[in-house]
Amino acid sequence: MRATGPSLRRTLLLWLLWPLLLIAPAAAALQYGLILRPALQVFDGVIADAVISIANFVHMSPAGVEFSMSAQTERSIRTAQAETLFYAVSGPRGELIAGDPPLAAPPLRLAADEWRFYDAEVFGQEVRVGARGVPCGDALCQVRVAETRGTRDRLRNEMLVAIGASLLLFAAATAVAVLVATARGLRPLRRLGRQMGARSLDDLRPVQADDVPAEVRPIVDELNHLLQRVHAGSAAQQAFLADAAHQLRTPLATLRTEAELALLQPHPPALDATLARIDAAAARAARLASQLLTLARSDATARAAIAPEPLDLKALAAALADEWVPRAVEAGIDLGFDLQAAPLVGLPFLLRELLENLLHNALTYAGRGAQVTVRTGFAGALPMLEVEDDGPGIAAADRPRLLERFQRGDPGAGSGSGLGLAIVADIAAAHGAHLRLEDGAAGRGLRVRVEFAPAAAS
Repeated sequence: MRATGPSLRRTLLLWLLWPLLLIAPAAAALQYGLILRPALQVFDGVIADAVISIANFVHMSPAGVEFSMSAQTERSIRTAQAETLFYAVSGPRGELIAGDPPLAAPPLRLAADEWRFYDAEVFGQEVRVGARGVPCGDALCQVRVAETRGTRDRLRNEMLVAIGASLLLFAAATAVAVLVATARGLRPLRRLGRQMGARSLDDLRPVQADDVPAEVRPIVDELNHLLQRVHAGSAAQQAFLADAAHQLRTPLATLRTEAELALLQPHPPALDATLARIDAAAARAARLASQLLTLARSDATARAAIAPEPLDLKALAAALADEWVPRAVEAGIDLGFDLQAAPLVGLPFLLRELLENLLHNALTYAGRGAQVTVRTGFAGALPMLEVEDDGPGIAAADRPRLLERFQRGDPGAGSGSGLGLAIVADIAAAHGAHLRLEDGAAGRGLRVRVEFAPAAAS
């Protein structure tokens, strides 16, 4: 079932990544302030040097403000830089004394030695202008120098690209680092989830969480404490079930013996049917008690106290032949054995109960005149045990249901309790085996095959 609550991964990513939305603009502004602005100020410094140089040629004479720069010096100033320079010298009334007329406008109010830098357009070209107030006797003149912006703009664009690329690289690296760190940090939790999801209902072992983060350890510890309590409760329940079934076996056996003796003793003929029903009910109750005891012993809690041992399915089936062949003869059924060696490691008492349940079902439901065959051997590389009959069989749609407890096929056939195949399924699962219910030979009857995993093979 998919989780619908808040996602821890999404929450971590949100709180780790959203600060980038603030950090990136702040970093861009910081780099602009620390790198780009000083670089652009260097260009303004070149313009300022040109303004100072030109201002040195402005002086007062009896005739008024004079500008004494030679044509050679002017050419030197205009061509000293990679960019084109323009200049303008304005008198106290804003009149142009020397230089390029477009640069003299618009009029500026500047104090003595006051600087001003601004962007403008001269002769159709984008320029950067530096202006300074220059004393002219008792009056004030202005010197302006403009430089085209080609180099300045290229530098600015290249640095902006570099700043943007570095920020994108930083953001991408940070995002990847956050994603990787989050994934690695949550990996133990995913492993823990897979570990719990792969467990069966009766697997109550403590959770192995050596690599679980310290923040999650209290949860794992509490989960293990819960599993311990559930294990203790399950053990107590299984012990009670086993004790109850065991205690029932003796009085039920006594009741059946007394019923059989009563049938053999002289008695009124009218009691025959009653005594027969008592005997059948006692037999059914005794088998039910035996099956309940088997269920209790097949539980994981009970199995944990018993060590598996090497065995051979051939020897196990052969040992049951002497007991079940007379029962088959009495039921009018031809019981045969086709036994090949099938070694594995398991619990003999449970595998014996598994085969006895399959034989009981076959003899009960196959009907008189049927043939039942027990086989052991290998199905490919897998040890297997198989019981096949040519009776009425079980409809394919009903087979999964009959593996559940207290579910019967034809209620009118036999006197079973609906536990036989459920016990077989539990014992097969306890051995890691695969239980298959199939049609018998030529599509008649039922074949029940138990294939054991390679790990169970000896």
